[in-house]
Amino acid sequence: MQQTGQIEFYRASLADCDQVTGLAVVIDVLRAFTTAGYLFEAGVSKIILVSGVEEAFALRNRLPGSLILGEIDGIPVEGFDLGNSPSQLLYHNLSGKVIIQRTTAGTQGVVRAVQAHPILTAALTNASATCRYIQSLSIRKVTFIQTGYFPEEGWGDEDVACADLLEARLRGNEVDLDTISARVRASRSGRHYDGTRSAFPPSDLEYALQYDRFSFAMLVTQKDGLHIMQAVPV
Repeated sequence: MQQTGQIEFYRASLADCDQVTGLAVVIDVLRAFTTAGYLFEAGVSKIILVSGVEEAFALRNRLPGSLILGEIDGIPVEGFDLGNSPSQLLYHNLSGKVIIQRTTAGTQGVVRAVQAHPILTAALTNASATCRYIQSLSIRKVTFIQTGYFPEEGWGDEDVACADLLEARLRGNEVDLDTISARVRASRSGRHYDGTRSAFPPSDLEYALQYDRFSFAMLVTQKDGLHIMQAVPV
């Protein structure tokens, strides 16, 4: 735990996010919540976050006109409408659509954070907006859930870097964005976007590094047992 002013900062991962209380910022830079930002930019009305593939299919059947987006270990899922690729969204008309998103890391962090409230999701693309939203609240504790963080296997520095950026900005400290970008590119996930894997186009990495492209926070609320994410301009 670290403390600044009246705010205490904590870190968590998928392994322990079920214990998080208070405000949680669920981070997935590559790629779930980068993709989510571009979905909202494309005019999507809301994103429903789920943990399971079969759950996603069942929900699409319940919600006519909805689309499923996601992956398993980064690879598009057969039967899903869209992969978890922000750069590929350009080829689809998504205005007004409801998206059901299932990913291996990001959406799991939201669903597992059963004690946290409120829940925000974040990436580098909406970092400043996320900070502004937090600063508008009377919040004394913030936990960053780094969903891609598996240190024993060398995964997740891109999410740690994003958490470092968010915490520094909430503290009022300057941040060297070139250093953050270098960490994301050098991370184990970042190295996947070298052009040798069709499921990981290099353009996705560049989309993820569009700092503060979006002027909205992404807030998750629960209704009828669903985790519903919407863009909140700030």
